[in-house]
Amino acid sequence: MNSAIHSDRRIWQRRGFALAFAALSIPFTLATAELAGYRLNLTPSEPLGLWRIQPSDRSPHPGDVVFICPPEWPDMEQAARRGYLRSGLCPGGYAPLIKTVAAVAGQHVEIERTVIIDGISLPNSSLAPIDGKGRSLTPYAGGVVRDGFVFLHSDFKGSYDSRYFGPLPIAGILGLAKEVLTFAP
Repeated sequence: MNSAIHSDRRIWQRRGFALAFAALSIPFTLATAELAGYRLNLTPSEPLGLWRIQPSDRSPHPGDVVFICPPEWPDMEQAARRGYLRSGLCPGGYAPLIKTVAAVAGQHVEIERTVIIDGISLPNSSLAPIDGKGRSLTPYAGGVVRDGFVFLHSDFKGSYDSRYFGPLPIAGILGLAKEVLTFAP
């Protein structure tokens, strides 16, 4: 009987060790994947799942889905405090954003009830006056996208994108976002 209790205890210890090892290895595996150019998207801005950053040797084009590091600007700091940005490996401690390039240098962006680029309304671009917690959102003033910048968008209604923070520097683009294993929310 004593032998059976001792054996059961060993089985539970092994299971506990295996579970602890698995729990500790998940962050290590995710960190290794990030360093290898893979990102786990857990935001509704694009399909959820595993994505790969594909380096690009060309300037971004409208329609490109990109990973971009947010700049260390005061409005990004406020966005992080409000919970719009996740923490990660970009400067400032932010995680890269995954967004679609909607406009590039030289294109004119108007912000009204929706976003209008070069006179054409951008689908799924209505603006929200407040966020989900009732805090006011200030839209970008609009204008011509400057050289070295891109205007970013997501079809997700609650996305925090260039509708609010304006164009971002292309220097922050890590690469094109390519789906590996994703599913729509």
